[in-house]
Amino acid sequence: MIENWPVPTAAAGVVRADGTVLGTHGPVDRRFPLASVTKPLAAYAALVAYEEGAVELDEPAGPDGSTVRHLLAHTSGLAFDEHRVTAPPGERRLYSNAGFEQLGEHIAKATDIPFAEYLRQAVLQPLGMTSTTLDGSPAKDGVSTVGDLLRFAAEVQAPRLLDPRTVAGAMTVQYPGRKGVLPGYGHQNPNDWGLGFEIRDGKSPHWTGSSSSPRTFGHFGQSGTFLWIDPDAGAACVALTDRAFGPWAVEAWPPFTDAVLAELR
Repeated sequence: MIENWPVPTAAAGVVRADGTVLGTHGPVDRRFPLASVTKPLAAYAALVAYEEGAVELDEPAGPDGSTVRHLLAHTSGLAFDEHRVTAPPGERRLYSNAGFEQLGEHIAKATDIPFAEYLRQAVLQPLGMTSTTLDGSPAKDGVSTVGDLLRFAAEVQAPRLLDPRTVAGAMTVQYPGRKGVLPGYGHQNPNDWGLGFEIRDGKSPHWTGSSSSPRTFGHFGQSGTFLWIDPDAGAACVALTDRAFGPWAVEAWPPFTDAVLAELR
């Protein structure tokens, strides 16, 4: 099915919690720009900083009245791509690259380590993600491979770098009931989000499958990339392409996910 996607190159893989790779397609060692699939990696590093005691989730960060938790959950009130406040913290789900940039700055200041280097030391190096780099914004400038992201997806399903309770918090809705726009999919009420991970719940339309469980969480990127973890299916799926997100992805991704889930069953 993926071989029919209208993209020059696509690579994908499916992994269980124990690290068993159930299948792959395409060049799994090729590096692709991740766009917003960078955010779960950045969020994981932020959670390591929290467990190390460098930051607290509810300490001030970002605009006035906002916290680390607000920034991770896209409720800081910052605009999408501008460091400009458009709502009071906690009121609306305003998906914000600027928020993740301020999160990166906050952690760099707290740890005295540039955020890209902190991410490398805290997450990439311990997981053996040697082909992954952050070359700019923690919101969108990661570059990685399917092979590396499968290692990350196995970690999130069975955490070794973090306390499982911390990861459970990251996949739990923060500030429930907040509505907002899911980029590419319009207004969602509610627009549920965890800590750096988008939560599927009952969203429609959505980039995952019609058979994806409501507990599915992950992220997609405007560079034609996605990573989802479905706890009910006990597996995660990564797909990276070299064609920007658009109508082709809206059409191709859900049936592909449904086919993966059918195979898992």
